[in-house]
Amino acid sequence: MGDADLVQIVERAADDLGAYLHVPFCEAVCPYCDFAVVAGRDDEVSRYLKAVTAEINGSDAVGLVDAVFVGGGTPSRVSGLAGLVGALEERHGLAPDAEVTLEANPEDWTDGKAEELRTAGFTRVSFGAQSYDPMVLEYLGRRHSPNQIDAAVDSVRRTGFESVSIDLIFGSPVESDASWERTLGRALEASPDHVSTYALTVERGTELSRLVIGGAPAPDPDVQAGRYEIAQAILQDAGYRRYEVSNYARPGHECRYNLIAWAQGEYLAFGMGAHGHLDGVRFRNVRKLDAYLDAVERGVSPRAGQESIMTGDPGLGNALDEERVVLGLRRSSGVVLDDVATAFMASSAGIRLVEAGVITAREGRLVILKPLLTDEVCSSFLASRS
Repeated sequence: MGDADLVQIVERAADDLGAYLHVPFCEAVCPYCDFAVVAGRDDEVSRYLKAVTAEINGSDAVGLVDAVFVGGGTPSRVSGLAGLVGALEERHGLAPDAEVTLEANPEDWTDGKAEELRTAGFTRVSFGAQSYDPMVLEYLGRRHSPNQIDAAVDSVRRTGFESVSIDLIFGSPVESDASWERTLGRALEASPDHVSTYALTVERGTELSRLVIGGAPAPDPDVQAGRYEIAQAILQDAGYRRYEVSNYARPGHECRYNLIAWAQGEYLAFGMGAHGHLDGVRFRNVRKLDAYLDAVERGVSPRAGQESIMTGDPGLGNALDEERVVLGLRRSSGVVLDDVATAFMASSAGIRLVEAGVITAREGRLVILKPLLTDEVCSSFLASRS
């Protein structure tokens, strides 16, 4: 499967429909996490699942769902997820080949859970492994061992899931190049179908940000850039194809839900803090558990806000065009070289980037040649539109 096949895969995703289901419950909140999560509220799990089911049942049917992503939080800690997927299927319907992904932590995984989830229709599991270095795992506040990662992946394989992914975080101050290389090597020994590699970031309001403000060492961007390039070389040499800035897959195992999002496709959203996109409108639910439960149980919408991406100066195009390019540039296949992308390449900023070997036109598409500079390219594109 070559680059032409990848272009077809990513462009076809724009016509698919996704659905995101958020399960916020965690045993503890990791120091770097700024997601909509809660710890110590497991007594509310049953009530929460009923609320999400009610939100699904009250939603407008818009077509068969092609890709479902159950994220969190730590959904693998929760029983009863089959009911959520069942409610989604009853209300909207699932495509015959639908991808149904579960985020999971290795320490929660058992063969019994694997059987339960596979029977419920889940096809893909994404493990938050983060590292195979015990010292890095401790720094990140993770509660599993390297051996538990391998055991969880093996369990998924034995149960017959179609795909398994491993998420990794690089660039913490306690990590070395050698440690990162060992992590990548151990991950490859587990033989996942998909690998995601993310640089550790210090998000405002997290425990990590408070530690850094208090004098703890922060991640070094230059070091992280080197680790990114190490991952790219090792993973691609092992046969994994980078299809987005941080995501690699064996051909045919790209995450369909993520492809929908990067292709500016539509996706439903249910649960606390969930974000969705329908009919050119992006919307988000409230991030607080009590507020979400109260809204749904009173029969009112849990939405915290929404915005249209169809507005803008007609002379410059609209926000939909700009978002399409920014999202598409994250993909290794880039974006179609239409009037908007062509105008950027012809701008002074675009010409400089072409001359520097950062972007290029390839087979009718605008492609970033240096993925480490994706954010800078996107910023330059947006500035050229103002």
